[in-house]
Amino acid sequence: MGEGRKVKNDDKTDLDTFVEEIEAKILEEEREIYTERTLKEANDPKNLGKIKGANGFGKVTGPCGDTMQIYLKIEDDKITDSKFLTDGCGSSIACGSVITELVRGKSIEEALKVGDKDILSILGGLPEENLHCSVLAADTLRAAIEDYIDKGKGGYKK
Repeated sequence: MGEGRKVKNDDKTDLDTFVEEIEAKILEEEREIYTERTLKEANDPKNLGKIKGANGFGKVTGPCGDTMQIYLKIEDDKITDSKFLTDGCGSSIACGSVITELVRGKSIEEALKVGDKDILSILGGLPEENLHCSVLAADTLRAAIEDYIDKGKGGYKK
């Protein structure tokens, strides 16, 4: 047993090479379909997670079965923090990342005006079969804001 060849970290097996080739092919195909911004947001999303003490929460399931949750921390009718979770695809992740960035620092009224078209504008569009992901993010944001309003936190009036 002890006489076998030691494997160094820089030694590649045929399997390692095969996996790298598949990963490169997938990335090449993704770049043909998605913008660089969408890939960046999907692979390294901002604001992923929950907010302890959130005073606005929304959870929506889209037509494809993806579910998104948005957590808001609102003080003096201004969104001071926003985070999201999703069990969805890369497009859903990218849309959640973008919308939580878009609403930070905005008033409730300003945030209510943020919609799917704003997300698509930042991402540079999505393939037609993924357009519902931007709608899911916008709907979930509205649900979180409505939750805040319904609770009557911060004195916001409809």
